[in-house]
Amino acid sequence: MNVALIAHDAKKELMVQFCIAYCGILSRYNICATGTTGKLVGEATGLQIQRFLSGSQGGDQQIASAISCNEVDLLIFFRDPLTMKSHEPNDINILRLCDVHNIPVATNIATAEALIHALENGDLDWREYMR
Repeated sequence: MNVALIAHDAKKELMVQFCIAYCGILSRYNICATGTTGKLVGEATGLQIQRFLSGSQGGDQQIASAISCNEVDLLIFFRDPLTMKSHEPNDINILRLCDVHNIPVATNIATAEALIHALENGDLDWREYMR
């Protein structure tokens, strides 16, 4: 199972803390992330993370491409809903692709924790059979 991580600047520390808390679960899966998020999470947790470019440099588009190619099974995308981003249309595109390809996505800590527990319990393994 492949898990993608994206976090806006104001949410990067939250992503790091989330990944520290759930490092044991995440370590069982393939993790990819946008550049800075992947660097920070990797340094804090020791997790092996495939790092794409930074989001503003196209990393979010690289993850969107991976979603389109069925290479992502779960997306945790901590968005900053209070600050408008210049690349916000890319964010909407990623969420649209998750809907098109039936990818579970969390945009906040509450949903991320629900999905990580579902992942731990094997409740998301059905995606493996759809490939």
